[in-house]
Amino acid sequence: MRTTKRLIVNADDFGLTEKVNEAIVACHRHGIVTSTTLMANGAAFEHAVALARRTPGLGVGVHLNLTEGRPVSAPAAIPTLVSEGGLLAFSPGRLVRGLCSGRVRLADVERELRSQIEKVLAAGVPVTHVDAHKHVHLWPSLFAMVIRLAREYRIPGVRRAVERPVGVMGLLRRNAGSRSAVGRQCLAAWGMRVMACGSRRAVRRAGLKAPDRFFGITQTGFLDAVALREVLRRLPDGVSEIMCHPGYVDEVLRRMPTRLLVQREREAAALTDRGIRDLVAAMNIALIHYGHLAEGQ
Repeated sequence: MRTTKRLIVNADDFGLTEKVNEAIVACHRHGIVTSTTLMANGAAFEHAVALARRTPGLGVGVHLNLTEGRPVSAPAAIPTLVSEGGLLAFSPGRLVRGLCSGRVRLADVERELRSQIEKVLAAGVPVTHVDAHKHVHLWPSLFAMVIRLAREYRIPGVRRAVERPVGVMGLLRRNAGSRSAVGRQCLAAWGMRVMACGSRRAVRRAGLKAPDRFFGITQTGFLDAVALREVLRRLPDGVSEIMCHPGYVDEVLRRMPTRLLVQREREAAALTDRGIRDLVAAMNIALIHYGHLAEGQ
């Protein structure tokens, strides 16, 4: 039977720490992860590149980062994008406000995005797509820039994080002590959907590829096997993407500016769960990455 459901399972934050890198690769080799996005300014960038070279079946994109860590560009070259200490220290909200007020120059943003893309390409990684840390690329002026850069660097795909949440009631029941956090995730998903309302047309006009549906914003921090099963059972026909954040916790990760710690290990367990793999097979879901979209598969 020819499948009508194709699924990209993308692990964000490749390059964040070595233990995150190892978990992502393990979830590809022993689970359902098909794709990942590499942080050019990640502390474990070189480790991630080495793993990617040994894992050719794993699609690798660029996880553009404008909000955390050290920039790839020299701080002096992007003065409106960095703090006095030379770090990318804007929250997504502050970044957008800075863009709207003119305090953050688009020229500085473009210089840093180019530096990040070029660093990944220079490492010899075949880049399948681009997305962004905290989804900041969905802001219209940034999305237009990212599409233009993707075309220029011949990167075939771009993430459209436009989610219609599923399984919300189940998440609320199973996480009674975190209902406000689940609610904030739902609101974030709604806000991103509004912000990216014209993204489908823009992607098509640029000749780039993007999945039809996206899942994972609402489940961020709560993506266990039960939540993953709910999403899989409701996958529509066409191409979908599930975002995830697997990782193994160590002291290096605990020092990182991330709220996802033990949650990453829970996600890794779900993504390699035998029952999840069996469900994917039983539903005749084809696991692919962005590169397959570009190849017409």
